[in-house]
Amino acid sequence: MYKESFLMAWASLIANKMRSILTMLGIIIGVAAVIALVSIGNGVKQDIQNSISSLGSNLLMVMPGAPRTPGVRPSQGSMKSLKVSDYQAISKLDGVKAASPYTANSYVTIYQSKNWTTTVSGVSSNFQDVNNWTMAEGRFISSKNVENRERVAVVGQTVVKNLFAGEDPVGKEIRVKNIPFRVIGVLNSKGNGTMGNDQDDVIFIPYTTAMERVEGVDYLRMVYVVASDDNGIDRLQSDIENLLRVRHSIKDTNLDDFNIQNMKSIMETMEQTTGTLTLFLGAVAAISLVVGGIGIMNIMLVSVTERTREIGIRKALGATYFVIVTQFLIEAVVISLMGGLIGIALGIGASKLIGLASGMSTVISVSTIVLSFAFSMAIGLVFGIYPARKAAKLNPIDALHYE
Repeated sequence: MYKESFLMAWASLIANKMRSILTMLGIIIGVAAVIALVSIGNGVKQDIQNSISSLGSNLLMVMPGAPRTPGVRPSQGSMKSLKVSDYQAISKLDGVKAASPYTANSYVTIYQSKNWTTTVSGVSSNFQDVNNWTMAEGRFISSKNVENRERVAVVGQTVVKNLFAGEDPVGKEIRVKNIPFRVIGVLNSKGNGTMGNDQDDVIFIPYTTAMERVEGVDYLRMVYVVASDDNGIDRLQSDIENLLRVRHSIKDTNLDDFNIQNMKSIMETMEQTTGTLTLFLGAVAAISLVVGGIGIMNIMLVSVTERTREIGIRKALGATYFVIVTQFLIEAVVISLMGGLIGIALGIGASKLIGLASGMSTVISVSTIVLSFAFSMAIGLVFGIYPARKAAKLNPIDALHYE
């Protein structure tokens, strides 16, 4: 019985090729959109997770200035409140694996006749381990370089590309604010950061040299702190807060002139945010599937009207309510099945194409493919019920006299 119903349903779809294709189009677009958009959302989520994970979940970033807390009056904390002595005190706390001061500004860097505007950051010898940088060539800044305020520099791949163009940078002299620096190392590429910024467009110099010779300041922009283990990061954050309040003579916590960002908390927040984004993109795409289902119902209703006499003849020959319902439901499900399969192929292709064209990461998950396909089948079944029931309920005598 099912075989006969399937063959009749297939024959009906083949007889109306254009109408069948147009009906499938809604399902095809819906499934393809779900797969493509969710893969983009998953790709964004993975990029952010990888970028943050590369810094480590046990990282704290201590910054000058009052924290912006909703409902709490911000203090008048100065952006110049974080000193080198604060960094030195923090680095001596229990639970600190490594710490590095950080100061940065944008400068025009000159090599021979070429120039490039980049971020020049002052760091310590620990910064390589704190931020998980690896060397492509040469070495990183040493403690001796920092102590002696030496004019040495480590350059990123973007700087190498724009200033040296095929030359070996190590040993070459570059100028920042007309101050000569000798290149001692080249960093391996890290690519874009969480906000799309180019992490390779950077030059690292000793923070002592940066503060005294380049920027002429006595304060830091940030202190990176790596906790000995993930479990102790909250306690270490509390210890740093208490230490800085004592050092800065702060008695009211609402008047803090510093703020601390916990990478573990940032990771959790970003995971929730990107998860919500992916869900939203999937929901938006799923709406097109529902629209496709409505299209199936409309076309099936038209088909029932056109085939009223056929239905009347079949019922007069003994076709039961169940047989008529089954045939029309099979037609709806076959449309959804074929539309779903084509949509899967287009969705995978579209996500790959978007990734290649934009440089974005796209992650196609099997669960998304299965769910979108199952949903398209369910859409066909649900929206095919009403037309199928309408066809099965036709009175044979009225149907035979239908013009």
